[in-house]
Amino acid sequence: MAVHDAWAPYDTYTDADHQLCCAHVLRELQAVSDAADPEADWCWATQAADALVAMQKLVNDAIEADADTIDPDILGTQAGLYHSAAQIGYTQTAGRATKQEKTHNALAHRLLDRQDDYLRFTQDWRIPPDNNGSERDICMIKLRQKVSGCLRTLTGARQFCAIRSYLSTAAKHGTHFFESLVMLAEGRR
Repeated sequence: MAVHDAWAPYDTYTDADHQLCCAHVLRELQAVSDAADPEADWCWATQAADALVAMQKLVNDAIEADADTIDPDILGTQAGLYHSAAQIGYTQTAGRATKQEKTHNALAHRLLDRQDDYLRFTQDWRIPPDNNGSERDICMIKLRQKVSGCLRTLTGARQFCAIRSYLSTAAKHGTHFFESLVMLAEGRR
């Protein structure tokens, strides 16, 4: 499973299922909404974003309630709102007369073409709807570079990344950092 933004090189991983990051697309949809005519009563991007957020809430509520399923009618309604909004956005920007229209059209086209990849988290609840956790893992490396100016050697950078990766994976499996390091040192990983 690959959870990522829609950067094209990730699509070269053909053996993996893809979950496109809902947090990234929500920011893109917000930009479309911000650029919309302030006099307009409705914006396709707002409807698509609201539907995505509603589906995330449905999944989170079901997980918290230890439910086995989500009401298919409610989920279907939200997926329909998402799809119809993207279809309207695609139609409204089909002229692609300006750079902004081209960008908005490409977004609407991606929402339609990759709908299964954006909504995969609704079918398999083990899949997160965004890649924020992965980006938080990278953030520590960037912070260390900012504070110290750099990672002094390539060997040190590799060691730091290996330890961070191990601890991040352990945390995701519910194992505490110290316990994980002890297990690693004792060869019981």
